[in-house]
Amino acid sequence: MSSPTTKLLPRLIRQTFLAIEQSEGAGARVRRSIGTPKLRNFSPFLMLDHFFVSPGAGFPDHPHRGQETITYLIEGGMDHEDFAGNRGRLGPGDLQFMTAGRGIVHAEMPAQGEGVNVGLQLWVDLPKRLKGCEPRYRDLKAEEVPVVEVDGGKVKVKVISGESHGVDSVKDLAYTPVWLLDVEVRPGGKIVQPLPEGWNAFAYTLEGDVVFGQEGGERKKVEQFHNVVFGDGGQAVYAEVEEGAEKSARFVLVAGTPLDQKVVQYGPFVLTSQEEVYQAFMDYQTHSNGFERADGWESEIGKSMVH
Repeated sequence: MSSPTTKLLPRLIRQTFLAIEQSEGAGARVRRSIGTPKLRNFSPFLMLDHFFVSPGAGFPDHPHRGQETITYLIEGGMDHEDFAGNRGRLGPGDLQFMTAGRGIVHAEMPAQGEGVNVGLQLWVDLPKRLKGCEPRYRDLKAEEVPVVEVDGGKVKVKVISGESHGVDSVKDLAYTPVWLLDVEVRPGGKIVQPLPEGWNAFAYTLEGDVVFGQEGGERKKVEQFHNVVFGDGGQAVYAEVEEGAEKSARFVLVAGTPLDQKVVQYGPFVLTSQEEVYQAFMDYQTHSNGFERADGWESEIGKSMVH
């Protein structure tokens, strides 16, 4: 008997492209897809980095204003520390949702002594009315993330944010509504994942080859390290791994409510006008309007970079 989801209109693929590896921070390597000439802004998403950080490399003290960051650690350990005294460590499968709001200065460094630390960092724009909010963090531990199995166990979905096949995520973690699903598909496995209509959505392939699209319709096989941008029509993403594939595939599926506002970004400052960006620079340099605590502050973890 066919399930009700098979009647859903598929989201069509608008574009797919390889995330090219580049240097970022101090000695770190990232594969950036959103935030490049291929896909500058895809509201509310500003940037997606798939990062690979060895001990001795990292992202020492740096500021943010006007956006949220979602960090999802896949392998290893990452420490973070900010000028308000917040500190913590992410382990495999853990997440941190950070709202920069009016201003934060922090450092993100690999746990020393581990191998390569791998994860994703997604930058999400904040609605204009919230850009001046107080900074905050929400952490989500791997064991808190609900998991649902689909297609007789051939598909496993970690429901980080949003919902999948009757399973809801624990709580709202970001101010800007975002769904974030980590999907693993074994050979022969299929999933039809409904998404909120009108939201922008993309998938990023972490491992293996995934076929996106509905049988009998437009389909595309996508390899590892690609961003798959979906059009705004349709109700669900169809994905599968071919029966004869050598290995399973894994991808994150992300959707968010588009914001009807201008994006003016300069590095870590994301605002809605050039004047606000200049103001952010001034505030950061003069330690004012949210950056007061940056005066004389240095992270302990960032000092590991100073040789």
